[in-house]
Amino acid sequence: MTPEPASATEPTAPPLATAFAAVRCASCRLIDGLSPEDCQVQSMPDASPLKWHLAHVTWFFETFVLERFEPGFRPFDTAFRVLFNSYYQTVGPQHPRPSRGLVTRPDLARVLAYRAQVDERVGQLLVQRTDDAALAELVTLGLHHEQQHQELMLTDLKHLLWQNPLRPAYARRWPLAPVAPQPLRWIGHDGGWAGIGHDAQRDGAFAFDNEGPRHRVHLAPFEIASRPVNYGDWLAFMDDGGYRRAELWLAMGFDWVRAAQREAPLYWWRESTSDPWRTFTLQGDVPIDPHTPIAHLSFFEADAYARWAGARLPTEFEWETAARGVPLAGHWADRGAFHPLPSGHASDGSAQQLFGDVWEWTASPYLAYPRYKPAPGAIGEYNGKFMCDQWVLRGGSCATPPGHVRASYRNFFPAAAQWQFSGLRLARDVD
Repeated sequence: MTPEPASATEPTAPPLATAFAAVRCASCRLIDGLSPEDCQVQSMPDASPLKWHLAHVTWFFETFVLERFEPGFRPFDTAFRVLFNSYYQTVGPQHPRPSRGLVTRPDLARVLAYRAQVDERVGQLLVQRTDDAALAELVTLGLHHEQQHQELMLTDLKHLLWQNPLRPAYARRWPLAPVAPQPLRWIGHDGGWAGIGHDAQRDGAFAFDNEGPRHRVHLAPFEIASRPVNYGDWLAFMDDGGYRRAELWLAMGFDWVRAAQREAPLYWWRESTSDPWRTFTLQGDVPIDPHTPIAHLSFFEADAYARWAGARLPTEFEWETAARGVPLAGHWADRGAFHPLPSGHASDGSAQQLFGDVWEWTASPYLAYPRYKPAPGAIGEYNGKFMCDQWVLRGGSCATPPGHVRASYRNFFPAAAQWQFSGLRLARDVD
């Protein structure tokens, strides 16, 4: 099921054409071994069918790249302009998001044909117009956009497979080797003025617009935990009545707990109250490993745990300050585990696993940085219009493609979202 865009895979292809081919092929590899039915179903309104993801990222290149730069442009199918538009109001209408799974036609084969044709056409442009900075800028944005959807494909697939009582596995790399548990230590930061936001010298040339403009903030002295909260920590919270104690929760959070009678994170289950907890992963159903970073928490859960632990969530500015200078090495999607992994390495005095494994909730609402202005036109709808009722997460996850995240990267989700690989790291004030 993995079409190879021939025009961009020749040895003499320009670097951007090679990168384009690699990212596009990586998306298709994610559905290897899946059936058309697996790629069709939508498990909830917040998720999308894998077929839709494959089509939408192709729509992005057709709409924003080919339509602008290709001489004599003609769309692959005029109906796709509406079917696979996500939220770009200035482009035109969209098919309702909760109903994406009802679009059985075009079928998966036609979507893959759509991808193959657009890949060939974009590949030709990249070979022919190597000095076109505007073309390169849009294609680069499109590739990072596609990598975001690669992560969404994995998280949406996991939620879909969770609905199946057979608990089917997507990958088979379990069990993982046991490691020595790592104690939680506190790492101090003096505070003071800190530069926040994308820095091309340290973060690379590309950034999404919400990562800037770079600016300074003043931080009080703080401490941050040496590792993320793990499953063993979370079991202690649950055993201490964490989901029943209203004093630990924000009002909206406790309403959220009671509305669904929640007693554990998403994907946890057990046969009876006398049985140990288990969790569903993309490798199928597995026992809980207490030393693995906890995943699939809502902001409400992360905030309640921090209060129970006598600490708090870090602000995104504290998180970024702690992450500066830390290598971008981590457990990313290329490991093939698609589940957070325990570190196994003692802390060297810096925070561990800031990158990869789990996105870490912060105490910061998702807002614009000072002097932020969205880009003009439809591309400006990418980030800015979502700066309301969302919370910032940092660091990437085990479903994030390697090379996609940097210290300045800002992810964001509403407080109730659980289906992403989201966890937490504690922080606390210094008296």
